[in-house]
Amino acid sequence: MNSYTVIKRPLITEKTSRDKEKKNSYAFEVDRRANKIEIKQAIEQIFKVHVVDVSTNMMPGKNRRFGTRVKPKQPWKKAIATLKQGERIQVYEGV
Repeated sequence: MNSYTVIKRPLITEKTSRDKEKKNSYAFEVDRRANKIEIKQAIEQIFKVHVVDVSTNMMPGKNRRFGTRVKPKQPWKKAIATLKQGERIQVYEGV
């Protein structure tokens, strides 16, 4: 897989902002088929940082309502990458 197809987008929430400051960890939405090794290599290649640890979670798809119909959304995968002390990802800095 290509590095840019493994990492879909960064996740920016209050919880991830707090973890960024306290634990130096960043959250991303990743491809459902990607494993931890592929995620680590993709983050290191794209952002030029050293990843110490990667943890992943499968997030369930929620039901969306369209009038009287209910359609389920696809489940997605979340990866939380902990970086080496003193390193940062610049994408988050201006947000």
